[in-house]
Amino acid sequence: MIDLERLLRELAPQVLAALVRRYGDFGTCEDAVQEALLAAARQWPSEGLPDHPKGWLITTASRRRVEQWRSEAARRRREETVARNEPPGQEPGSGVDDTLTLLLLCCHPSLTPPSQVALTLRAVGGLTTGEIARAFLVPEATIGQRISRAKQKLKGERLTNDRRPERLAAVLRVLYLIFTEGHTASSGDALNRVELTTEAIRLVRQLRAELPDDGEVTGLLALMLLTDARRPARVDGTGALVPLAEQDRSRWNRAFVDEGVSLITKALATTPVGPYQLQAAIAAVHDEAPTAEETGWAEILTLYDLLRVVAPGPMVTLNRVVAFAQVHGPEAGLAELDEAAKDLGEHHRVDAIRAHLREKAGDPAGAREAYLAAARRTLSLPEQAYLQSRAAKLAT
Repeated sequence: MIDLERLLRELAPQVLAALVRRYGDFGTCEDAVQEALLAAARQWPSEGLPDHPKGWLITTASRRRVEQWRSEAARRRREETVARNEPPGQEPGSGVDDTLTLLLLCCHPSLTPPSQVALTLRAVGGLTTGEIARAFLVPEATIGQRISRAKQKLKGERLTNDRRPERLAAVLRVLYLIFTEGHTASSGDALNRVELTTEAIRLVRQLRAELPDDGEVTGLLALMLLTDARRPARVDGTGALVPLAEQDRSRWNRAFVDEGVSLITKALATTPVGPYQLQAAIAAVHDEAPTAEETGWAEILTLYDLLRVVAPGPMVTLNRVVAFAQVHGPEAGLAELDEAAKDLGEHHRVDAIRAHLREKAGDPAGAREAYLAAARRTLSLPEQAYLQSRAAKLAT
Protein backbone atom coordinates (compact mmCIF):
# COMPACT_ATOMS: atom_id res chain seq x y z
CA MET A 1 0.00 0.00 0.00
CA ILE A 2 1.38 3.39 -0.98
CA ASP A 3 2.39 5.88 1.72
CA LEU A 4 0.32 8.86 0.56
CA GLU A 5 1.80 11.35 3.01
CA ARG A 6 5.35 10.46 1.98
CA LEU A 7 4.47 10.62 -1.73
CA LEU A 8 2.89 14.06 -1.40
CA ARG A 9 5.86 15.33 0.61
CA GLU A 10 8.27 14.13 -2.08
CA LEU A 11 6.23 15.59 -4.92
CA ALA A 12 5.42 18.94 -3.29
CA PRO A 13 8.76 20.68 -4.02
CA GLN A 14 8.77 19.44 -7.61
CA VAL A 15 5.25 20.76 -8.17
CA LEU A 16 6.06 24.10 -6.51
CA ALA A 17 9.22 24.45 -8.58
CA ALA A 18 7.29 23.80 -11.79
CA LEU A 19 4.79 26.55 -10.95
CA VAL A 20 7.37 29.09 -9.84
CA ARG A 21 9.36 28.43 -13.00
CA ARG A 22 6.27 29.13 -15.09
CA TYR A 23 4.52 31.92 -13.22
CA GLY A 24 6.97 33.45 -10.73
CA ASP A 25 5.57 34.84 -7.45
CA PHE A 26 6.69 32.23 -4.93
CA GLY A 27 4.00 32.99 -2.35
CA THR A 28 1.02 32.70 -4.66
CA CYS A 29 2.37 29.54 -6.24
CA GLU A 30 2.91 27.94 -2.84
CA ASP A 31 -0.71 28.69 -1.87
CA ALA A 32 -1.87 27.01 -5.08
CA VAL A 33 0.29 23.96 -4.43
CA GLN A 34 -1.05 23.61 -0.89
CA GLU A 35 -4.59 23.60 -2.27
CA ALA A 36 -3.64 20.93 -4.79
CA LEU A 37 -2.06 18.79 -2.05
CA LEU A 38 -5.21 19.08 0.06
CA ALA A 39 -7.32 18.08 -2.93
CA ALA A 40 -5.10 15.04 -3.52
CA ALA A 41 -5.27 14.03 0.14
CA ARG A 42 -9.08 14.12 -0.07
CA GLN A 43 -9.57 12.52 -3.48
CA TRP A 44 -6.83 9.94 -4.00
CA PRO A 45 -7.72 7.62 -1.09
CA SER A 46 -11.27 7.14 -2.46
CA GLU A 47 -10.74 7.62 -6.20
CA GLY A 48 -7.38 5.90 -6.49
CA LEU A 49 -3.93 7.14 -7.38
CA PRO A 50 -3.80 8.84 -10.80
CA ASP A 51 -1.53 7.39 -13.48
CA HIS A 52 0.75 10.43 -13.22
CA PRO A 53 0.50 11.87 -9.68
CA LYS A 54 3.01 14.66 -10.28
CA GLY A 55 1.28 15.76 -13.47
CA TRP A 56 -2.10 15.68 -11.69
CA LEU A 57 -0.77 17.92 -8.93
CA ILE A 58 0.86 20.35 -11.36
CA THR A 59 -2.32 20.62 -13.42
CA THR A 60 -4.50 21.13 -10.35
CA ALA A 61 -2.14 23.64 -8.76
CA SER A 62 -1.73 25.50 -12.04
CA ARG A 63 -5.49 25.86 -12.37
CA ARG A 64 -5.71 27.13 -8.79
CA ARG A 65 -2.94 29.62 -9.56
CA VAL A 66 -4.77 30.89 -12.63
CA GLU A 67 -8.03 31.13 -10.67
CA GLN A 68 -6.28 33.14 -7.95
CA TRP A 69 -4.71 35.42 -10.52
CA ARG A 70 -7.99 36.03 -12.33
CA SER A 71 -9.82 36.66 -9.06
CA GLU A 72 -7.25 39.21 -7.98
CA ALA A 73 -7.28 40.85 -11.39
CA ALA A 74 -11.08 41.09 -11.34
CA ARG A 75 -11.09 42.48 -7.85
CA ARG A 76 -8.80 45.27 -8.85
CA ARG A 77 -10.75 45.80 -12.05
CA ARG A 78 -7.70 46.19 -14.19
CA GLU A 79 -9.08 45.09 -17.52
CA GLU A 80 -6.05 46.27 -19.43
CA THR A 81 -3.67 44.45 -17.11
CA VAL A 82 -5.79 41.33 -17.37
CA ALA A 83 -5.70 41.47 -21.14
CA ARG A 84 -1.97 42.13 -21.22
CA ASN A 85 -0.98 39.51 -18.66
CA GLU A 86 -3.44 36.70 -19.43
CA PRO A 87 -1.58 33.52 -18.49
CA PRO A 88 -0.62 31.28 -21.38
CA GLY A 89 -2.89 28.32 -21.97
CA GLN A 90 -0.01 25.87 -21.81
CA GLU A 91 0.45 24.44 -18.35
CA PRO A 92 3.88 23.75 -16.85
CA GLY A 93 5.34 20.40 -17.73
CA SER A 94 5.66 17.54 -15.30
CA GLY A 95 8.66 15.73 -16.72
CA VAL A 96 11.39 17.73 -14.97
CA ASP A 97 12.49 17.46 -11.33
CA ASP A 98 13.18 21.02 -10.21
CA THR A 99 14.07 20.19 -6.60
CA LEU A 100 17.59 21.59 -6.98
CA THR A 101 16.41 24.83 -8.56
CA LEU A 102 13.85 25.26 -5.80
CA LEU A 103 16.57 24.70 -3.21
CA LEU A 104 18.64 27.37 -4.93
CA LEU A 105 15.71 29.78 -4.71
CA CYS A 106 15.05 29.01 -1.02
CA CYS A 107 18.73 29.64 -0.29
CA HIS A 108 18.77 32.95 -2.18
CA PRO A 109 21.62 35.20 -0.96
CA SER A 110 19.15 38.00 -0.13
CA LEU A 111 17.70 35.86 2.69
CA THR A 112 19.17 35.46 6.18
CA PRO A 113 20.31 31.96 7.21
CA PRO A 114 17.33 31.47 9.59
CA SER A 115 14.96 32.43 6.77
CA GLN A 116 16.75 30.13 4.33
CA VAL A 117 16.39 27.23 6.76
CA ALA A 118 12.71 27.91 7.49
CA LEU A 119 11.78 28.37 3.83
CA THR A 120 13.69 25.26 2.76
CA LEU A 121 11.94 23.10 5.34
CA ARG A 122 8.57 24.58 4.38
CA ALA A 123 8.82 24.58 0.60
CA VAL A 124 11.19 21.72 -0.12
CA GLY A 125 10.84 19.59 2.99
CA GLY A 126 7.08 19.90 3.19
CA LEU A 127 7.06 20.54 6.95
CA THR A 128 4.28 22.70 8.33
CA THR A 129 5.04 25.97 10.09
CA GLY A 130 4.11 24.31 13.38
CA GLU A 131 6.46 21.36 12.78
CA ILE A 132 9.37 23.70 12.03
CA ALA A 133 8.62 25.80 15.12
CA ARG A 134 8.52 22.73 17.36
CA ALA A 135 11.76 21.41 15.89
CA PHE A 136 13.61 24.67 16.63
CA LEU A 137 11.76 25.39 19.89
CA VAL A 138 10.59 28.83 18.80
CA PRO A 139 7.05 30.25 18.62
CA GLU A 140 5.09 29.29 15.54
CA ALA A 141 4.47 32.98 14.88
CA THR A 142 8.23 33.56 14.65
CA ILE A 143 8.65 30.88 11.98
CA GLY A 144 5.58 32.21 10.19
CA GLN A 145 7.09 35.69 10.09
CA ARG A 146 10.41 34.38 8.77
CA ILE A 147 8.68 32.49 5.97
CA SER A 148 6.40 35.43 5.16
CA ARG A 149 9.33 37.87 4.96
CA ALA A 150 11.28 35.40 2.83
CA LYS A 151 8.40 35.04 0.38
CA GLN A 152 8.08 38.80 0.17
CA LYS A 153 11.78 39.17 -0.63
CA LEU A 154 11.50 36.50 -3.31
CA LYS A 155 8.47 38.09 -4.94
CA GLY A 156 9.23 38.47 -8.61
CA GLU A 157 12.11 36.00 -8.49
CA ARG A 158 11.90 33.13 -10.95
CA LEU A 159 13.60 29.77 -10.80
CA THR A 160 17.02 29.77 -12.40
CA ASN A 161 19.39 26.89 -12.86
CA ASP A 162 22.22 28.93 -11.33
CA ARG A 163 24.66 26.25 -10.21
CA ARG A 164 27.60 28.51 -9.47
CA PRO A 165 29.76 27.12 -6.66
CA GLU A 166 28.72 29.84 -4.22
CA ARG A 167 25.01 29.11 -4.75
CA LEU A 168 25.47 25.36 -4.32
CA ALA A 169 27.62 26.03 -1.26
CA ALA A 170 24.72 27.98 0.27
CA VAL A 171 22.35 25.05 -0.33
CA LEU A 172 24.77 22.59 1.29
CA ARG A 173 25.32 24.95 4.22
CA VAL A 174 21.58 25.24 4.88
CA LEU A 175 21.05 21.47 4.69
CA TYR A 176 23.98 20.93 7.07
CA LEU A 177 22.55 23.51 9.48
CA ILE A 178 19.26 21.60 9.49
CA PHE A 179 21.04 18.32 10.14
CA THR A 180 23.31 19.74 12.85
CA GLU A 181 20.40 21.23 14.78
CA GLY A 182 18.64 17.87 14.60
CA HIS A 183 21.70 15.86 15.62
CA THR A 184 22.62 17.97 18.66
CA ALA A 185 19.81 20.33 19.55
CA SER A 186 21.24 23.66 20.69
CA SER A 187 18.61 24.06 23.41
CA GLY A 188 15.74 22.27 25.11
CA ASP A 189 15.27 18.91 26.81
CA ALA A 190 15.92 16.65 23.80
CA LEU A 191 19.39 15.71 22.57
CA ASN A 192 18.19 14.74 19.08
CA ARG A 193 15.41 16.06 16.84
CA VAL A 194 14.97 13.13 14.51
CA GLU A 195 12.53 14.92 12.21
CA LEU A 196 15.28 17.36 11.24
CA THR A 197 18.08 14.83 10.70
CA THR A 198 15.73 12.59 8.70
CA GLU A 199 14.58 15.47 6.53
CA ALA A 200 18.11 16.73 5.93
CA ILE A 201 19.28 13.28 4.82
CA ARG A 202 16.26 12.91 2.52
CA LEU A 203 16.90 16.28 0.89
CA VAL A 204 20.62 15.60 0.37
CA ARG A 205 19.74 12.25 -1.20
CA GLN A 206 17.49 14.11 -3.65
CA LEU A 207 20.24 16.62 -4.32
CA ARG A 208 22.77 13.88 -5.00
CA ALA A 209 20.34 12.24 -7.44
CA GLU A 210 20.64 15.43 -9.52
CA LEU A 211 24.37 15.92 -8.91
CA PRO A 212 25.85 12.41 -8.58
CA ASP A 213 29.34 13.53 -9.59
CA ASP A 214 29.62 16.46 -7.16
CA GLY A 215 32.12 15.41 -4.50
CA GLU A 216 30.88 17.81 -1.84
CA VAL A 217 27.25 16.75 -2.22
CA THR A 218 28.37 13.14 -1.84
CA GLY A 219 30.63 14.12 1.04
CA LEU A 220 27.76 15.83 2.87
CA LEU A 221 25.51 12.80 2.45
CA ALA A 222 28.28 10.52 3.72
CA LEU A 223 28.92 12.82 6.69
CA MET A 224 25.24 12.83 7.64
CA LEU A 225 24.93 9.05 7.36
CA LEU A 226 28.11 8.34 9.32
CA THR A 227 27.08 10.78 12.05
CA ASP A 228 23.45 9.72 12.26
CA ALA A 229 24.54 6.06 12.40
CA ARG A 230 25.59 6.63 16.03
CA ARG A 231 22.28 8.12 17.12
CA PRO A 232 20.82 4.90 18.64
CA ALA A 233 23.75 4.73 21.07
CA ARG A 234 24.01 8.42 22.00
CA VAL A 235 21.60 8.11 24.93
CA ASP A 236 21.12 5.37 27.50
CA GLY A 237 17.89 3.84 28.78
CA THR A 238 17.18 6.91 30.91
CA GLY A 239 17.77 9.35 28.07
CA ALA A 240 21.15 10.49 29.42
CA LEU A 241 23.90 11.45 26.96
CA VAL A 242 26.56 8.82 26.27
CA PRO A 243 29.88 10.18 24.90
CA LEU A 244 31.36 8.60 21.78
CA ALA A 245 34.10 6.73 23.63
CA GLU A 246 31.56 5.00 25.88
CA GLN A 247 28.92 4.12 23.28
CA ASP A 248 27.81 0.56 22.58
CA ARG A 249 28.96 0.31 18.97
CA SER A 250 26.79 -2.73 18.34
CA ARG A 251 23.82 -0.34 18.45
CA TRP A 252 25.13 1.81 15.62
CA ASN A 253 23.25 1.71 12.32
CA ARG A 254 25.61 -0.49 10.31
CA ALA A 255 23.73 0.09 7.05
CA PHE A 256 24.38 3.84 7.39
CA VAL A 257 28.02 3.20 8.31
CA ASP A 258 28.60 0.94 5.30
CA GLU A 259 26.85 3.32 2.91
CA GLY A 260 28.68 6.35 4.28
CA VAL A 261 32.09 4.69 4.09
CA SER A 262 31.42 3.54 0.52
CA LEU A 263 30.31 7.02 -0.55
CA ILE A 264 33.26 8.89 0.95
CA THR A 265 35.81 6.35 -0.24
CA LYS A 266 34.67 6.76 -3.84
CA ALA A 267 34.34 10.56 -3.59
CA LEU A 268 37.85 11.04 -2.22
CA ALA A 269 39.26 8.88 -5.00
CA THR A 270 37.41 10.53 -7.89
CA THR A 271 36.61 14.18 -7.05
CA PRO A 272 38.44 17.28 -5.75
CA VAL A 273 38.63 17.24 -1.95
CA GLY A 274 36.40 19.65 -0.04
CA PRO A 275 35.46 20.32 3.59
CA TYR A 276 32.42 18.02 3.73
CA GLN A 277 34.50 15.16 2.34
CA LEU A 278 37.19 15.74 4.96
CA GLN A 279 34.61 15.78 7.75
CA ALA A 280 33.07 12.61 6.37
CA ALA A 281 36.50 10.97 6.24
CA ILE A 282 37.01 11.83 9.93
CA ALA A 283 33.60 10.37 10.77
CA ALA A 284 34.50 7.23 8.81
CA VAL A 285 37.68 6.70 10.83
CA HIS A 286 35.61 6.87 14.02
CA ASP A 287 32.87 4.58 12.71
CA GLU A 288 35.23 1.93 11.34
CA ALA A 289 37.14 1.54 14.61
CA PRO A 290 35.98 -1.66 16.40
CA THR A 291 36.53 0.04 19.77
CA ALA A 292 37.25 3.55 20.98
CA GLU A 293 40.80 2.50 21.91
CA GLU A 294 41.47 1.40 18.32
CA THR A 295 40.47 4.75 16.79
CA GLY A 296 43.06 6.04 14.31
CA TRP A 297 43.72 9.35 16.04
CA ALA A 298 46.88 10.11 14.05
CA GLU A 299 44.89 9.87 10.82
CA ILE A 300 42.12 12.02 12.31
CA LEU A 301 44.65 14.68 13.34
CA THR A 302 46.08 14.74 9.82
CA LEU A 303 42.58 15.19 8.40
CA TYR A 304 41.86 18.04 10.83
CA ASP A 305 45.12 19.72 9.81
CA LEU A 306 43.87 19.62 6.21
CA LEU A 307 40.40 20.79 7.21
CA ARG A 308 41.87 23.71 9.14
CA VAL A 309 43.48 24.89 5.89
CA VAL A 310 40.48 24.22 3.61
CA ALA A 311 37.70 25.44 5.92
CA PRO A 312 38.99 27.02 9.15
CA GLY A 313 36.50 27.65 11.93
CA PRO A 314 36.05 27.50 15.71
CA MET A 315 34.56 24.00 15.77
CA VAL A 316 37.33 22.68 13.53
CA THR A 317 39.87 24.21 15.90
CA LEU A 318 38.25 22.65 18.97
CA ASN A 319 37.86 19.22 17.42
CA ARG A 320 41.48 19.31 16.29
CA VAL A 321 42.54 20.00 19.88
CA VAL A 322 40.83 16.78 20.97
CA ALA A 323 42.65 14.80 18.27
CA PHE A 324 45.95 16.52 19.10
CA ALA A 325 45.57 15.57 22.77
CA GLN A 326 44.85 11.95 21.83
CA VAL A 327 48.07 11.80 19.83
CA HIS A 328 50.39 13.96 22.00
CA GLY A 329 48.85 13.71 25.47
CA PRO A 330 46.46 15.81 27.60
CA GLU A 331 49.05 18.36 28.75
CA ALA A 332 49.97 19.17 25.16
CA GLY A 333 46.28 19.33 24.34
CA LEU A 334 45.63 21.83 27.15
CA ALA A 335 48.40 24.07 25.81
CA GLU A 336 46.80 23.95 22.35
CA LEU A 337 43.38 24.68 23.87
CA ASP A 338 44.65 27.69 25.82
CA GLU A 339 46.04 29.13 22.60
CA ALA A 340 42.86 28.40 20.64
CA ALA A 341 40.57 29.78 23.38
CA LYS A 342 41.98 33.28 22.84
CA ASP A 343 39.98 33.50 19.62
CA LEU A 344 36.96 31.38 20.59
CA GLY A 345 35.40 33.32 23.45
CA GLU A 346 33.15 31.76 26.09
CA HIS A 347 31.71 28.70 24.41
CA HIS A 348 30.63 25.75 26.53
CA ARG A 349 32.59 23.31 24.36
CA VAL A 350 35.85 25.07 25.28
CA ASP A 351 35.13 24.41 28.96
CA ALA A 352 33.95 20.85 28.25
CA ILE A 353 37.15 19.97 26.40
CA ARG A 354 39.26 21.64 29.09
CA ALA A 355 37.46 19.58 31.72
CA HIS A 356 38.04 16.34 29.81
CA LEU A 357 41.74 17.06 29.32
CA ARG A 358 42.26 18.14 32.93
CA GLU A 359 40.60 14.94 34.08
CA LYS A 360 42.91 12.85 31.87
CA ALA A 361 45.90 14.87 33.11
CA GLY A 362 45.12 13.99 36.74
CA ASP A 363 43.63 17.31 37.86
CA PRO A 364 40.18 16.39 39.25
CA ALA A 365 39.58 19.74 40.96
CA GLY A 366 40.35 21.70 37.80
CA ALA A 367 38.28 19.29 35.73
CA ARG A 368 35.28 19.63 38.05
CA GLU A 369 35.45 23.42 37.86
CA ALA A 370 35.53 23.31 34.06
CA TYR A 371 32.66 20.80 33.83
CA LEU A 372 30.47 23.07 35.96
CA ALA A 373 31.42 26.11 33.85
CA ALA A 374 30.44 24.21 30.69
CA ALA A 375 27.14 23.15 32.24
CA ARG A 376 26.29 26.76 33.05
CA ARG A 377 26.91 27.87 29.48
CA THR A 378 25.04 25.25 27.46
CA LEU A 379 21.31 25.59 26.77
CA SER A 380 20.89 21.87 26.08
CA LEU A 381 19.35 20.15 29.09
CA PRO A 382 20.83 16.69 28.28
CA GLU A 383 24.28 18.25 27.96
CA GLN A 384 23.79 20.13 31.23
CA ALA A 385 22.85 16.90 33.00
CA TYR A 386 25.83 15.03 31.57
CA LEU A 387 28.34 17.75 32.47
CA GLN A 388 26.95 18.10 35.98
CA SER A 389 27.13 14.33 36.48
CA ARG A 390 30.79 14.30 35.44
CA ALA A 391 31.49 17.12 37.90
CA ALA A 392 29.65 15.26 40.67
CA LYS A 393 31.75 12.13 40.14
CA LEU A 394 34.92 14.17 40.61
CA ALA A 395 33.65 15.65 43.87
CA THR A 396 33.73 12.31 45.69
